[in-house]
Amino acid sequence: MQRRTLLKRSLAGSAALALPAFAQTRSLLIGQSVALSGPAAQLGIQMNAGARLWIDQVNAGGGINGQTLELRVADDGYEPDRCKANTEKFIKDDAFALLGYVGTPTCAAALPLINEEKIPFFGPFTGAEILREPFSRSIFHLRASYYDETELIVKQLTSLGLNRIAVFYQNDAYGKAGLEGTVRALKRRNLEPVATGTVERNTVDVAKAVADIVPKSANAVVQISAYKSCAAFIREARKAGFGGTFFNVSFVGTQALADELKNEGAGVMISQVVPFPYTASVPITREFVAAATKAGSVQANYSSLEGYLAAKVFTEGLKRAPKNATREQLIAGLESIQRADFGGFMVDFGARDHVASSFVDLSMLTGDGKVRR
Repeated sequence: MQRRTLLKRSLAGSAALALPAFAQTRSLLIGQSVALSGPAAQLGIQMNAGARLWIDQVNAGGGINGQTLELRVADDGYEPDRCKANTEKFIKDDAFALLGYVGTPTCAAALPLINEEKIPFFGPFTGAEILREPFSRSIFHLRASYYDETELIVKQLTSLGLNRIAVFYQNDAYGKAGLEGTVRALKRRNLEPVATGTVERNTVDVAKAVADIVPKSANAVVQISAYKSCAAFIREARKAGFGGTFFNVSFVGTQALADELKNEGAGVMISQVVPFPYTASVPITREFVAAATKAGSVQANYSSLEGYLAAKVFTEGLKRAPKNATREQLIAGLESIQRADFGGFMVDFGARDHVASSFVDLSMLTGDGKVRR
């Protein structure tokens, strides 16, 4: 009898050791690779702050299904190789899922690892098609695509009779995705860009782009880059005599761009993929602003709200999975979130549809460094 009991215990111990670490512990490791340093740092800092704000609330309430969440962030400096290395480390450490990565080129570098390991990858801060097509069962998008954003921008400009549109874009997968979206939107209206100019990632060397664009007398410039290079282009283009308007996609980092430009930002437009975060206009922003105010360390802006929403929707998928869920069960839980209202932000996934939202809105910077709708 004693030998039988010892054998059972031995077999049970061996079975536990065979399980991934996340199935043996009461804490689930969630990895997040973002820029915490360099010219794009505010994008990662704010995205992480918002996600952590929600996860801290979840943990304070006892976690989910008896498990707390450990959000482990790693700095990639908005560089693909560093993001890939961070992802390899998360996988080696038996991360259960990946959440809120920031940037197209960085996410693209992690993509082969995500698909190979079949690790859930939720809410990346990018609207690029490279992560949406072909369909991957591991990847879930909270936000609308860059095609959605550039369509709204071009529609707005052309409705005002502004048909001479140039494109300033980052010379990488992100910039080219935004360029392609703008070109497609223009082509639907029998138009094409009157000029294009590029900037290298993590630089502000915009002189050539200014020289390529300003002489072509565009009415407007659609900008597909991060906040520091976009701010540099706006300043230098204006010095060179450009009198048109500037439109940015959401990845620019709205508050970061406002902080960079200050009173020079008046009239600069940005497309958005989450609700206006600066007032309690809908239930999710009331909740978010109250949580940020209570925490005292989180700035309420579009990037931090997106991080907060991504974490909130992710944990809803985890709630719908059984206790001690596998990655596959988490994916099924997320896919079950259909036509769900997250305080005025609608989320609709499905078995073959991992894009939650096509919501796009416009905002504008003011001369006092603020943002308004």
